[in-house]
Amino acid sequence: MRPTPSPFIYPDTATTRAGIEAVSQKLVGGSVAILGLGGTGSYILDQLAKTSADAIHLIDGDVMQPHNAFRSPGAASLEDVGRNLPKVEYFARIYGRMHAGIVTHATHLAPDNLALLDAADFVFLCIDSVEARAFLVPALEDLGLPFIDAGVGLSIVDDRLMGLVRVTTSTPAMRAHVHDRDRIPMQGGDLEIYRSNIQIADMNALAAALAVMRWKRLRGFYLDLEGEYHATYAVDGNCILNEDHRGAAR
Repeated sequence: MRPTPSPFIYPDTATTRAGIEAVSQKLVGGSVAILGLGGTGSYILDQLAKTSADAIHLIDGDVMQPHNAFRSPGAASLEDVGRNLPKVEYFARIYGRMHAGIVTHATHLAPDNLALLDAADFVFLCIDSVEARAFLVPALEDLGLPFIDAGVGLSIVDDRLMGLVRVTTSTPAMRAHVHDRDRIPMQGGDLEIYRSNIQIADMNALAAALAVMRWKRLRGFYLDLEGEYHATYAVDGNCILNEDHRGAAR
């Protein structure tokens, strides 16, 4: 059983009411890092804050702006988006009301500050810079850290949006697919991708939900019949394709 104190500011009565205390114990403990608090990263935080992870490290060097408010959970105030408050501080102020283990790092990861990940045992990679991914993916591999990269890619076709949500898992037990099959975009120009990087709150929320559910299956919270390490959701066909299977957890 969990030693006291709990990371929650107030008791988790939902787990007790549902009668899933034994299952929820599988999510107890550990230190998770979220790299990037844009649309997807902020929704991941929203869900992780309801789990018993001991610490949730927020790593992002940007400030909260109006466009962030339209693809993040909750409703930011006019004052919030006008203060140039670091994203990590804005979200920590909100989710710190519920979870006591929120740790902020108002910076981007670079070769000289990778020590910020020393306390982490799992990473959610939620950034839209291919240049940053090209550095971070091998860095996370070298550190032996399991991670999930989640992203959204939408484009305009005949005045409608089409595209994908992608969730790619990498653990020490299985990494080759990331490189052999180019599962995580790590090439191309950041400026070009940024200009076409359409993000909508519902797609960001879906990417986050799929990523957190994959993490929970890795932890044994959910039954895992697929063991996929790469999944894509196509919005136009409303379908999910699972690939790069490692095998189901029993």
